[in-house]
Formats: sequence, C-alpha cells, structure tokens
Amino acid sequence: MLPAKVNPTEQRKFLKNILRPLISQAKKDKIQLFFVDASHFVQGGFIGQLWSRTRIFIKATSGRRRYNILGALNFASKEMTTITNDAYITSEQVMRLIDKLLAMYPNQVIVMVMDNASYQRCNAVKEYAALLGVQLVYLPTYSPNLNLIERVWKFVKSEVLNAAYISTFDEFCASIDHCLAELSASHLDKMNTLVTSNFQLFDISKKQPFVNLNSSQKLSNAA
Repeated sequence: MLPAKVNPTEQRKFLKNILRPLISQAKKDKIQLFFVDASHFVQGGFIGQLWSRTRIFIKATSGRRRYNILGALNFASKEMTTITNDAYITSEQVMRLIDKLLAMYPNQVIVMVMDNASYQRCNAVKEYAALLGVQLVYLPTYSPNLNLIERVWKFVKSEVLNAAYISTFDEFCASIDHCLAELSASHLDKMNTLVTSNFQLFDISKKQPFVNLNSSQKLSNAA
C-alpha cells in the first residue's frame, strides 16, 4: 500500500542524511537509538490463515476494549521499552517514556525517532526532551516505512493474536506484553532479520500497476 501523500525524495534525503548516520552510530555503541510509535490493540478477532481440508471455526472474543502501547524499540539490542494503558496515549505518556529510557540508559546519548503525531511533536514534549538532553528526530510525513517499530507491531499480531482465542482482556494484554518482553530473548533471531537497516522506498517516477479493487471484484463476480 503506497501512502497517498508520500514524498519519496524527502524520504531518501532523510534516510541518507539523518537516519543512516544515526544507525551507524548506534552500531558503534555511540548512541542509544530508539524507534518510537504507539499501537492500539483492540481485543477481538484477528484474522489468520490456515490451510485445511475441512472448514475450521475459531471462537472470537466479544468486547472491544483497547490496549494502548507506546513503545521505544532499541535498534541495537532489539529490546522494547513501553508505556501502556487502556485509555489514551498523550504527551504525558511520551514524557513518561523519556523518563523510563533515561533511567534504563543513564549517562548515555538517547535519540528517539518518531512520527509526527501531535502528542509527540507538541511543544511540551520537545521542551521536556531538550531539558533532559534527549534528542528527538521526526520522520518525514507519511513515512511509516522508515519507522522500524512498525514491523514489530505486525510481528506481535502474527505471533500471538492472529486466529487466536483469548478469553479475557487481562490475558489479551499479558499475551502482547510477553511477546514484547521476549523480543531481545527468544525472538532475537527473528528480530535481527526483521529489524535491519534495509528500508522500503517508493519511486513514483516509475509507472506502477494500480488495481481498482472494486472493478476487480465486479469482474470476479461476473466470471
């Protein structure tokens, strides 16, 4: 899926001039580099795929409670630091995350790469980070492909939520928390393959095949 307002030129400049130098410093242990983002997991049915000779029905959880996670993924160690709740993510949670990272990595240079969500780019967060000596780096707009933590959210869903029945909200949250806690342990091999310095980039100067899904569906039904 190509973001409608993506700017490939700006993405390439950002990757070359800012992100790759930061990654190089992180690999040399000169900085602690974090990719930051919030994910909102809604308890319910997560679709999965399974090949079977017979039709299989999987019980779906009732209810729509939401588990919010503001995460900071350490590029080098693949460790995830989180702030969680079942209400909302605001600038307060971002500042709490900064505090948590400072406590975990004392006397180290901390750099946080994040998107342009208002609760992350507001003056309160910028001033708080500057006061504590934490560097905030904002991605170009419409650039989820440059935020490596996005890959982790997809991994969590496929690992513990897709086609899974989890009866209670507490168990739902615990399953997600356990998966995140194991990123730098039992899931480390997968993370080293998934979270790399290889990024997907778009080139809209080349003609790309676009499909009108509605038209395709009509043709399929007509056939």
